[in-house]
Amino acid sequence: MSITNAVTASDNGEAPPATAEKRGRIWAIDALRGVALIAMATYHFSWDLEFFGYIEPGTVGTGAFKMYARLIAGSFLFLAGVSLVLGHYPAIRARAFAIRFAKIAAAALAITGVTWFVFPDSFIFFGILHSIATASLIGLIFLKLPALLTLAAAAAAFAAPLTLRSPVFDTPALLWVGLSETLPRSNDYVPLLPWLGPFLAGIAVARIASGFGWFDKLRTNGSARWKTVLTTAGRHSLIIYLLHQPLLFALVYLFSLGFPAAKPDPVEAFRANCEVTCSKQETAAICARFCGCTLDKLMEENLFEPLNAGKIDITTDERIARIASQCTVDAQAKE
Repeated sequence: MSITNAVTASDNGEAPPATAEKRGRIWAIDALRGVALIAMATYHFSWDLEFFGYIEPGTVGTGAFKMYARLIAGSFLFLAGVSLVLGHYPAIRARAFAIRFAKIAAAALAITGVTWFVFPDSFIFFGILHSIATASLIGLIFLKLPALLTLAAAAAAFAAPLTLRSPVFDTPALLWVGLSETLPRSNDYVPLLPWLGPFLAGIAVARIASGFGWFDKLRTNGSARWKTVLTTAGRHSLIIYLLHQPLLFALVYLFSLGFPAAKPDPVEAFRANCEVTCSKQETAAICARFCGCTLDKLMEENLFEPLNAGKIDITTDERIARIASQCTVDAQAKE
């Protein structure tokens, strides 16, 4: 999974040009972003280890790792909302915003293109950068609205996927909204809803903090040595995001050439991957029954080995569709 913030220097808590030198940067914003970048790198490194077989299949997509990924994504979106206020309130600097937005959008499109080439079955069509770019446009509407109203909108964004899901949004053109009943396959899926929520919360908190003058206490014209690494990373979050995962992936790949991971049991690997995919839509109990049923039927009909070898297309083979349908009914009937 890919997680980051794409706020550039003009929106990293820096005062407008006329006063930036006098007031200084808000080092705490840069430092918090630096901490989030380190967390992001640790998650992606774990993803790489799983991809090359050094840890159990499905590890980073479930349990504590899944929550860890969500917290990282939420923190970046929250900080992006804070930075939008710091850079463009009370007056929107159109040129600075346009440059920032263009950089994020271009990076998002580049990631879509690269991942489509490398992972065509799970490419990133709406990841964290896509979400930040879209939220930034929407955020302009909330910059001057009352903070309480923005907090209410944030709460509504968080709640929307719990109450408004519909098959209408299952069409590929609307998957980015986040209200589809069927979750798409993607290595980094950060739809507008509910992820607009932390972004709007960041705007609201920043407006409140500005009103009380809290940010002024955190401004500095220089950083102590212990802050340097974090604040420097925080000021260059976009470039770090674009480079860190290819670098980590390459390092693990090179290591695997000399010290390959032990081959996992294909049956257990299938079960684990099946349960990870299923858990995005169903409970753990239903997924355990569904995947066990599917595995048993594949074995009974001598389909497991050719499926595992890539000789069967699961998207078009009627036998796989029939097994999936039967096991779905059986798993849900026992709930």
